[in-house]
Amino acid sequence: MEVPVSFVLVLAFICISHSLELRNTLDRLKRSQEHVVSDPSDCVSRTRQPVSANPHNLSVDIRMPAVVPAASDTYLCTAFSVPTSQDAYIVDFRPHASMDTVHHMLLFGCLTPVSTSSYWDCGSVQGTCEDEASIMYAWARNAPPTKLPKDVGFKVGRSSGISHFVLQIHYGDVSAFRDHHRDCSGLTLQMTSKPQPFIAGIYLLMSVDTVILPGKKETNADMACDYSSYPIYPFAFRTHTHHLGKVVSGYRIRGGKWSLIGRQSPQLPQAFYPANKDVSVKYGDTIAGRCVFTGEGRTSKTYIGATSADEMCNFYIMYYMDSRHAVPYMTCMEPGSKELFQHIPDEANMPIAVSPADIHSMMHMRHSTDYHLEQVVGWPLDSLQVGQVSGLALDSDSNLVIFHRGDHHWGADSFNSQARYQQRSVGPIQQSTILVVDPTKGTILKASGRDMFYLPHGITTDKNNNYWVTDVALHQVVKVSSDGRDRTVLALGEAFTPGSDSSHFCQPTDVAVDGDTGNIFVSDGYCNARILKFSADGRYLSEWGAGSSDRRRRIPFRIPHSLVFLPDRQEVCVADRENGRIQCFIAQTGEFVKEIKKEEFGGEVFAITYSPAGDGLIFAVNGKSTFGSTPLRGFVIDYSTLDILDIFKPEEKEFKMPHDMVERGDGCVFVGDAGSKSVFKFTTENRCEVKSEPSSVGGIWGKIRGKAVGSLNLGNFFASHKGYSRQGFDQLSTEGSDQDRHDVDSSDSENEEYSALPPPHPPS
Repeated sequence: MEVPVSFVLVLAFICISHSLELRNTLDRLKRSQEHVVSDPSDCVSRTRQPVSANPHNLSVDIRMPAVVPAASDTYLCTAFSVPTSQDAYIVDFRPHASMDTVHHMLLFGCLTPVSTSSYWDCGSVQGTCEDEASIMYAWARNAPPTKLPKDVGFKVGRSSGISHFVLQIHYGDVSAFRDHHRDCSGLTLQMTSKPQPFIAGIYLLMSVDTVILPGKKETNADMACDYSSYPIYPFAFRTHTHHLGKVVSGYRIRGGKWSLIGRQSPQLPQAFYPANKDVSVKYGDTIAGRCVFTGEGRTSKTYIGATSADEMCNFYIMYYMDSRHAVPYMTCMEPGSKELFQHIPDEANMPIAVSPADIHSMMHMRHSTDYHLEQVVGWPLDSLQVGQVSGLALDSDSNLVIFHRGDHHWGADSFNSQARYQQRSVGPIQQSTILVVDPTKGTILKASGRDMFYLPHGITTDKNNNYWVTDVALHQVVKVSSDGRDRTVLALGEAFTPGSDSSHFCQPTDVAVDGDTGNIFVSDGYCNARILKFSADGRYLSEWGAGSSDRRRRIPFRIPHSLVFLPDRQEVCVADRENGRIQCFIAQTGEFVKEIKKEEFGGEVFAITYSPAGDGLIFAVNGKSTFGSTPLRGFVIDYSTLDILDIFKPEEKEFKMPHDMVERGDGCVFVGDAGSKSVFKFTTENRCEVKSEPSSVGGIWGKIRGKAVGSLNLGNFFASHKGYSRQGFDQLSTEGSDQDRHDVDSSDSENEEYSALPPPHPPS
């Protein structure tokens, strides 16, 4: 079957080159976007200046304007004007979509969209653009954000000839909209106007005339082209077929030798994976690829085409090359000679088994990596008027609980060298130190904790909604009723008396509660280096210090600062602040389980929380280190693999001293900042409901509906022949990402916490 198509891959986007143009651009965009359909979630395409106000940097959100597809296999498009004509470079892509709703999405660049409506049906011959459209981005199968290597970007803007972007989304199964939500899926692009030394591009190998015979066990689709340009350096590859594909492989041929670029099963997440770093391509080489299909189970011929009943054979090579000779896109549709493919390595026809574990991992990719946490701008609706925010928790209704210091501050003169509080005569905090806040609007629902505390620190709740708090001035752990009567139910430790035995603490930092047994765990603290375990009624049970897989090299805690209980694993994890690590222990015995220590933390970890979603997610925030300038950020970490799945930070103002955090279970994460006296809300939510419905897992980690609609179709492009070209950015997250290279250092916190000297005989 011959399919007439023309391929153009222009990978484009933009950035403001100076602040004057940025201001003018934002004004124009505001006016030009007034026609876009909006809803309470404000899911509109827009340009956002980053926190740093650096005129070289820009974020652009491109979103569907709250649409509801009328039928299955609907293709909808929306256009967005490119806000600059200057040269610019895309350095980051962040998708906002779920396979529960979206079959796949594509981003095109062109001069003139076919429609000026807020959105239109682009699954017909009408298509996307009046001129030749170039695909810049493709997403499917809950693929995570794309991050490019350092000093690499996709050059766009003035020399690209692209003045509009068109976002196309294929809605495969309309039953996903039975809950009547309106879809706001799309993506965010991070750009810079700073020239990049290396320019990224896509080389696409594609078969267009393969026919898969019914019942035939194996059909090969081969592609090969001679390379005749400047050297390219592949750093990632991506495969794509529909359901009949078994394995797709790509090679460089030089001097008769076949060198593997990459091979993968297209039934696994259709993502970019690291390419063989030892393979480069230069003039005179041949680039070749093979897709292996099976016709078993089919009763008729299967052709290359646009529907899910058809097939596709694509192998993408993401490469970079010297900016002086950059070619942003190249394609190959030649079938190659039979003589050439007689020498292809045997591995090309060896199917890659997709095990139940692989399927499980693919399904959990949705839980762990397909969304990026972003700040909810404008939350809370009104100022909370809080002091230094030291602790966060959730009550039984999933309301946010804030523990703050009112008009008290922890400064250099708060404690003497024996860790005794020096401002006792001032009296306790007269303001309500415990606030229960509506997590959606940020309004205060209840206030308590007057005239009780001196320097609040950590807080958690138990199954009866009691508050368990620590006060570093009191050197106590206090259980407080939540009935608003400010009643102390239980107090552990002696008020204002530091110590290191089983009945004293020294500036205890946090509490975690086992919801089943009621046992509590205390991190102690600034001048002790231990975790203590008590029964629900306050009886001392045990304690332990830092762990290590090598007992001979055990490093003691240096301010165990934050605790979290893992109910599904029956473990307790601690943020060991000054050691810049997270350690986890068996709750029953205190036995060491694992350590999480990342260079990205920059030497300090201030707070952690946990979600049992997927295989378990650890959320963490780092702190400002005296030994470096690592930016303050939040992290999402896979508990099982220890991989960092996401890095997030505020958009409007930077963290000063992120001190505690809590994950709500619906895709929302709250971070309390002691330095800026504020609380930040982050979410992964794509849908346009004002308030999401709770579930047992919730949010981005909610229930998987079991639909395997991950194949990436081409919509109308085979039918309309309108400049079909293709590229996908899915799972790429290479080491040494330069995602944060444009950040500016945040200012120092005005309210640093000081560590008192340890007692003469600290516990071992």
